[in-house]
Amino acid sequence: MVSLASIQADFAGDRTFAYQCLENLNLYDSPALKDLATQAVAGRYLRILPPLPDASADPTRSAISVVLCEDDYPGWVAVEDLDLLTVAEAPYRAIALSTDDIHACLPQVIAFARQAMAQPNHYLWGGTVGPNYDCSGLVQTAFASAGIWLPRDAYQQEAFVQPIPMADLQPGDLVFFGRPDRCTHVGLYLGDGQYLHSSGKDQGRNGIGIDVLSEQGDAVSRAYFSQFRGAGRVVACYTSRRD
Repeated sequence: MVSLASIQADFAGDRTFAYQCLENLNLYDSPALKDLATQAVAGRYLRILPPLPDASADPTRSAISVVLCEDDYPGWVAVEDLDLLTVAEAPYRAIALSTDDIHACLPQVIAFARQAMAQPNHYLWGGTVGPNYDCSGLVQTAFASAGIWLPRDAYQQEAFVQPIPMADLQPGDLVFFGRPDRCTHVGLYLGDGQYLHSSGKDQGRNGIGIDVLSEQGDAVSRAYFSQFRGAGRVVACYTSRRD
């Protein structure tokens, strides 16, 4: 376990470490620690960024800025949660997988997503550790379960994958939805025109469900299909810019 004092000593000694999560960890979108940005499952790596907070100012609400190593995702961690971290024994190194390796893992990815759907769940903005996920959190975690790292957010995942025509969709591909100027939603294609995704209350099912990629589906399927942007295939693992 680490503490703010030990981190401050490391920074003062010009020593920087990778840290690992001992337990699931919440990351917030600001130092106010109010709104969830993402979550880190036990075992994930992160780096702590300067400047460090002044614990004497408000030791119960101060926060530290971090970036998750596997996807370069930034966030804020409560100082009181530092006991959920430990100094990593070795630096983080991304695992390279070939396109064939990734293709072979897709049944495992789909199985994870289906199992997640079978558990009681609801949509959680920022959720990645289950049972409650947001759309891109479910996709990222399903692929991570097979050792394949993707970027965190839907628009990042859209930019990362290899674009494919809708006619070429295969199980394990990703389908993207949103506005003309930005991707805001992602699902995992299952085959036979169906995709699995975690959708919210306003337009979706408030949790994980299966919809049809067609204007012939029910109201939820039609709503998402009207925002369909395109599809993509995962052909590589994300490599951290800081490796």
